Amino acid sequence: MRIGELSRSSGCDVETIRYYEREGLLDAPRREANGYRRYDEGHVVQLNFVRHCRSLGMSLSDVRRLREFERNPSQDCDDINTLLDRQIAQIHAQRVALEALERQLRALRETCRHHQPASACGILQNLQQAAAGAGCECHATNG
Repeated sequence: MRIGELSRSSGCDVETIRYYEREGLLDAPRREANGYRRYDEGHVVQLNFVRHCRSLGMSLSDVRRLREFERNPSQDCDDINTLLDRQIAQIHAQRVALEALERQLRALRETCRHHQPASACGILQNLQQAAAGAGCECHATNG
């Protein structure tokens, strides 16, 4: 199949496929006499693997490393476990940061409860104070 067919069957943009190929995430396809790339079902599986890993928030370097394990299946999988443990720790840190951000936004939201002119809005006032270097409710929350 040509790249357009691979794109349609996978739902992945043609430029993304080319990028993944350049980055070594997809095996290089055969070339036809006219220079067109010729992909096969193996490329569909590889592309689905890459896309699945990306949907789990894995970086391209982590996906590349996992593809190396696919190419060398006799390697010990300890590095795969380490990679996943690092990803889990990163997701945990992101969750903690998002929870802190939510507390800050809620604290900021609590500064304005009623219909009033924007000049009296506690949210806007807090944002303006912070922009001027003063404290704000959202960053006073320790959580």
